[in-house]
Amino acid sequence: MAAEHQFIVVEGPIGVGKSSLARLLAGSLSAQAVLEDAAQNPFLDRFYRSPRAGALPAQLYFLFQRCQQLAALNQKDLFAPVRVADYLWEKDRLFARVTLDDAEFALYEQVSGRLDVHPPKPDLVVYLQAPVDVLLERIARRAIGYEQYIDRDYLVRLNEAYARFFHEYESAPLLIVNAAAIDPVNNPADYEELLGAIRRMKRGRLYYNPMGSPMGARAV
Repeated sequence: MAAEHQFIVVEGPIGVGKSSLARLLAGSLSAQAVLEDAAQNPFLDRFYRSPRAGALPAQLYFLFQRCQQLAALNQKDLFAPVRVADYLWEKDRLFARVTLDDAEFALYEQVSGRLDVHPPKPDLVVYLQAPVDVLLERIARRAIGYEQYIDRDYLVRLNEAYARFFHEYESAPLLIVNAAAIDPVNNPADYEELLGAIRRMKRGRLYYNPMGSPMGARAV
């Protein structure tokens, strides 16, 4: 791993496998895993059952949770170990725009704007992409209770929001991964191949497809 990669972020929509990959990377790199704990959000089940009733409290809970977690990272000393996170700070606003109506989003912006947050800048972002049908299949397979209420239309809008966000993202080197064609969590060969691409990633933007794909990996 290049020495400058001290903070790696794995991102992508619900069901794409970002948290599982972040855990594997943390183990391989002897890194600290920085993971969201969605199960602790008491409003999440309400949101998935009735999005209009639960969206705002669920979003504000995540906002404060992420704020506290990232603030704690910034308090560490300069010799902190490599860290691998399963979310970007900017993800919070992305979800808020998808889930909240205009009045709720305006309130969210007021609350968020008053928080003194200085999230650490990632040295590498790994963005996992997959079609909605793949996400729904993986969500069903992992069988987390409250996730079974996730609406397809919600995932479509979320997937599109991620695509727009990373189309314009330039804050860190970006590895865009075709996660529909690989299973790095359950297939060691897929994982080792992806790990190699992550280790080699230094700058810019790279579209990564597994070996044998006609696209391969290409820089832009």
